[in-house]
Amino acid sequence: MEKIWLKRFPEGVPAEIDPKHYDSLLELFEKSFADYKQLPAFENMGKQLSYQEMDVATKAFASYLQNQLGVKKGDKVAVMMPNLLQTPVAILGTLRAGATVVNVNPLYTVRELEHQLNDSETTTIVILANFAKTLQDALPKTHVKNIIITEIGDMMNGFKKHLVNFVVKRVKKMVPSYELPNVIAFNNVLKAGDPSAYQRPHLTSDCLAFLQYTGGTTGVSKGAMLTHGNMVANLEQVTGCLDPLLTKGKEVVVTALPLYHIFALTANCLTFMKYGGHNLLITNPRDMKGFVKELASKKFTVMTGVNTLFNGLLNTPGFSDLDFSSLKISLGGGMAVQRPVAEKWQTVTNSRLVEGYGLTECAPLVTISPYNTEGFNGSIGLPAPSTELKIMREDGTEADKGESGELWVKGPQVMAGYYNRPEATQECLRDGWFATGDIATYDDDGFFFIVDRKKDMIIVSGFNVFPNEIEEVVAMHPSVLEVAAIGVPHDVSGEQVKIFVVKKDQSVTEKDIIGHCRDNLTNYKVPKFVEFREELPKTNVGKILRRALKEAS
Repeated sequence: MEKIWLKRFPEGVPAEIDPKHYDSLLELFEKSFADYKQLPAFENMGKQLSYQEMDVATKAFASYLQNQLGVKKGDKVAVMMPNLLQTPVAILGTLRAGATVVNVNPLYTVRELEHQLNDSETTTIVILANFAKTLQDALPKTHVKNIIITEIGDMMNGFKKHLVNFVVKRVKKMVPSYELPNVIAFNNVLKAGDPSAYQRPHLTSDCLAFLQYTGGTTGVSKGAMLTHGNMVANLEQVTGCLDPLLTKGKEVVVTALPLYHIFALTANCLTFMKYGGHNLLITNPRDMKGFVKELASKKFTVMTGVNTLFNGLLNTPGFSDLDFSSLKISLGGGMAVQRPVAEKWQTVTNSRLVEGYGLTECAPLVTISPYNTEGFNGSIGLPAPSTELKIMREDGTEADKGESGELWVKGPQVMAGYYNRPEATQECLRDGWFATGDIATYDDDGFFFIVDRKKDMIIVSGFNVFPNEIEEVVAMHPSVLEVAAIGVPHDVSGEQVKIFVVKKDQSVTEKDIIGHCRDNLTNYKVPKFVEFREELPKTNVGKILRRALKEAS
């Protein structure tokens, strides 16, 4: 299809990027460490690490992996932590050692952890003590031989470190007792790791940087192989889109999404390292009152999040009173940004909430809304530089403008494949094109719109009903806080629409919701069932789990 979208980006956004601008992520890190030495790189719970301190810490970590643990180029190192200062140190230190980072969700069950450690062939893990009991139970069936454990306060200064660790362990009792063999303390790694003994590995764009596991919503969780080349290319694409807006050494980005998730990993950690930015790491964004209190002390310029995070902040007392004068842009991804949330966000903060679209398999950025577009148009934006998109019909032919079909992506950010899964790779990678499983369309101006997940589509009497559309309409009701839509079996129509609603106003009734839907949806899309809940099941990133609701219905 014709690249009609290029004219829509602001002046200065390139049509193409150089995917080999850096040989590897190491070259990018080293440049940032040299250029921004005295500037703050990461902050968490009041403690900051400068770029120079990050340089020393990550080199010490890498040296310990190489010289004390015998970790070699390409070996897998799992990192299982929330947003703490230790997290970027472990991630960047692992990459500097030439090893491959396997990011692990700290809330995994024993079964999930066992699967990921075995599937990735991980031999070394860095883990927060709070989750060590899970590792203890999974360990006997894995090949892990090196265990590095940290506690929440380990990178705090002096007395505060001991106080935080004591409160977490003894007062709040957040660390279940565990027994693990040959445990190495994270702080001892940094003390014993000799930066002068560090050996810089020779890495090329083809070397594996991350094994980034998908959520497993379409089957068993699979490791997307993201090379240094994939990551460098995606960083060039991100900065190509945002460069006219951002200033090197001046940005403060709020990082509430976990760094083990590809969105925050690329859009926050790596992108803003390239800019010499200051990453404010939020360990527990679910504590909305505490989150707002932390934001009150910062002149933040960028925020990323998912729809549920933005919605939660908007409904937290005190948020609307914050100083948003420095906020340039907010970026929503991970799930559809709902119009009511975007419009209220823009009213309250007086800044744009733009939607981006990405996938784990694409490192992740695929499209982004131009920050100079007025208002919220409901799209996922325009293709990133050096990215090709097409919409495919079920018969394998390319769809026309305005027609919906499966979105396919081609570009230097597309993964090398799924780790040790050639059949799964073959299913979704065809001649360099990645079949996303998302149903999309595009308009006259080249803006793309996600209609829904292929797997989540509801079929009512032969008509396709997309949960995103239902959810956006229900979310427009002033008494609704959150909503999820699924299809439930029906003898006559095949499926009917059921919605799960969390109330903002307790007086709202099922009749009120159905009436609102009748005013805004054609008859076959109107929900037949409404179930009110106190909360909806979500991933740790905040994406609503429709599958869990479907299984429970």
